[in-house]
Amino acid sequence: MLKGKSFWLTALLMLVLSMFLVACGGDDEATDDGATDTGSDSAETDGEDEGTDLPEKPESLSVWVNDEEQQLDAYEEIFARFTDEYGIDVSITPYSMLDQLDGIGLDGPSGQGPDLFFQPHDRMGDIHLQGVAAALEFTPEQEAQLAGYNQEALNAFNYEGNQYGIPAVVETYALFYNKALVPEPPKTMDDLMDIARDLTDASNNQYGFMMDALNFYFVYPFLTGDGGYIFAQDANGNYDPSDIGLNNEGAVAGATTIQSWFEEGLIPQGADLDVINGLFMDGNVGMVVNGPWAIPDYQGALGDDLGIAILPEVNGEVLNSFSGNKGWLVSYYTDHQHWATELALFATNAANSETYFEIAGELPGHTDVEIDNELMAAIFDQTQFAHPMPNIPEMSKVWEPIADALTFISQGEDPQEVLDEAVELLKEDIAIMQQ
Repeated sequence: MLKGKSFWLTALLMLVLSMFLVACGGDDEATDDGATDTGSDSAETDGEDEGTDLPEKPESLSVWVNDEEQQLDAYEEIFARFTDEYGIDVSITPYSMLDQLDGIGLDGPSGQGPDLFFQPHDRMGDIHLQGVAAALEFTPEQEAQLAGYNQEALNAFNYEGNQYGIPAVVETYALFYNKALVPEPPKTMDDLMDIARDLTDASNNQYGFMMDALNFYFVYPFLTGDGGYIFAQDANGNYDPSDIGLNNEGAVAGATTIQSWFEEGLIPQGADLDVINGLFMDGNVGMVVNGPWAIPDYQGALGDDLGIAILPEVNGEVLNSFSGNKGWLVSYYTDHQHWATELALFATNAANSETYFEIAGELPGHTDVEIDNELMAAIFDQTQFAHPMPNIPEMSKVWEPIADALTFISQGEDPQEVLDEAVELLKEDIAIMQQ
């Protein structure tokens, strides 16, 4: 009897199971090519995040854009393209770049802050300490896109091994020259010195080469071209503030060259940037070092005689100028890190970087861009040889002692002794800072 009940129970279970399997398979409808329809039309309609490991798309993303009219105009156009392509609205709030760090510290925790904000790279130390930016995590597709950026600018937004931002803008300086006096720009530093000596006639207030030679920002390439450096860097670009190279053999060689400009009368004592700009615009200087901000005034004075070139070479290498970089950071407080990162990459890709340059006039952090402006194109070329100012807090202690050192060097004091003293002061200041 028990055996009979067991048989019928087993048969009943088999029947139910077979009905279940038929029901499951019956929902698939054959397509014209014989494949089964598994809802791919829905996935294509809903966007690339469907059927993948990507998080669900938000309805909108909030962005703080620096409150400069041209920058706002550029990003309104660029973000509209993002909405068209991804179906995600972008809400823009004009917000001064220099005030955003304080603002996100207040608004972020309450959920009132942005998903994406805009900062200069030299604030990365404070941004890291305050914990307001997310350490970016890239998909393989996003990681592949990073190869198209200026790698020095990209590294400028890396702090202690964390990539916090995507560069949008690179700003540096280059060699401006008056074609009426210097038909072709010098290729090497020796060429520059020869032209400077040939053209300089201080009695007639004419000079071959001038620059703000007491300003470390501009002097950096000449002080480091022979092997000097500020802070040593490891293979990952991390700075070591205990290893300072501003008084090594290469830095002393650079300082000796700078000193010769004053000893030979190539640059007169007391020639600040205002004096230099005036002489250059009056046609009395062959070459100066300056940045893109000077182009309108210079071009207004010199017209077609204005030329710009990359800095000259030392030992076969183009001198590395200082750069300041600005870029997009994802808020630590966002619920949409992936899509905020996608927006940052989209806004700074080659096509949109070109749009940004055309509207806002700032040079992009993406290298695959055609700059349709002869003067700005030369500065863009120099950005490929630019070193970002170190983004660690210890950098703030460098400026004053090195500026003082340059003053003493210009007055004829021994470069090695002056730089030794400056570095010793710098180390003391950093030690106090780190206590």
